[in-house]
Amino acid sequence: MTESNISIQQAFADMGDPRVVGRTTHKLIDIVVIAICAIICGAESWVDVEVFGKSKEAWLRQFLELPDGIPVHDTFGRVFGQLDAEAFQQSFNRWVKSAFTVSSGQVVAIDGKTVRRSHDKTLGKKAIHMVSAWAQESGIVLGQVKTDEKSNEITAIPELLNQLYLKGCIVTLDAMGCQKAIAETIIERGADYVLPVKGNQGNLEADLQDWFDYAQQTQFKETPHTYAKTINKGHGRIEIRECWAIDDPLTFDYIRHFEGWTGLRSIALVRRERRVKEQVSVETQLYISSLPADAERILHCSRLHWSVENSLHWVLDVVFHEDAARNRTKNSAENFTVLRHIALNLLKQTSTRKKTSIKNKRFRAALDDNFLLQVLQQI
Repeated sequence: MTESNISIQQAFADMGDPRVVGRTTHKLIDIVVIAICAIICGAESWVDVEVFGKSKEAWLRQFLELPDGIPVHDTFGRVFGQLDAEAFQQSFNRWVKSAFTVSSGQVVAIDGKTVRRSHDKTLGKKAIHMVSAWAQESGIVLGQVKTDEKSNEITAIPELLNQLYLKGCIVTLDAMGCQKAIAETIIERGADYVLPVKGNQGNLEADLQDWFDYAQQTQFKETPHTYAKTINKGHGRIEIRECWAIDDPLTFDYIRHFEGWTGLRSIALVRRERRVKEQVSVETQLYISSLPADAERILHCSRLHWSVENSLHWVLDVVFHEDAARNRTKNSAENFTVLRHIALNLLKQTSTRKKTSIKNKRFRAALDDNFLLQVLQQI
């Protein structure tokens, strides 16, 4: 990565303390570390964080100074509500770059999620929408930025991309992120892209669809291409995925609306068929990519993008109960989201003898100080 390994304490040491100088009795880094440990062990509110801290005070004193003991829950809430969210995210990004390796060729899925209970109708505050970068194979959150709502993802994505170390990675997004400026930013960051195309790009989708319709009618006999197919069975269903990828220069001569896409090298069609008993559903999706026309690779990337729903969003909702969280004061919801991401990264990277769910790892960490220490070795 871009810098030598640093600890959580080092990564977050330069954050500005929002409290009044001379009127603080608790160290900021102590507050941050207690909150991280508490969320690893199952805390879902500032009250839970206080309960954890007081229950584990003797253990925490092995690593933290705690000059005035464990803060009360109001202190945790007030500090994280006032703490600059952007600075907190930047510290998180710096730690991730140092602590975790993202190998070249890995898929990084950019996707958004609304923290549903973070709204405050009384103050007219909408629920926050977080756009996150998820390294699928490493199982870590690389970074995140907040938007006021999903429609603002287009402006948030380049901001997030510019915060990340992406050299050699393959970035995937949903169709909303299929924008020329975003493709350019991805290439500038030293990465490749696989982007789904829909009607938000003028006539590009129609041009691609017409070309693949023609190619399929001729069974691709006149079109150099690659082809890949996968079949997966399980839980009473069969899923068949096929991909056709083309990078023939003559193809681009017939497509009117491909100009301006930085790094564009190939186009692809992915067909997904799902069979559940007697029911069959089929959907197709068009893609543009800066990768060569490697159908197997593009199919793999497209599939990994949508697995972010199970690997990240489902875990945050079902295991961390993010959608039920009612942290609403100032920056509290945004900063609590970052704390969850820190805890998830640490738990994902903690190996056990047997395959263990994140839920069970959290429960074990709450009961077993030695296992909690194993989780915390990465900070």
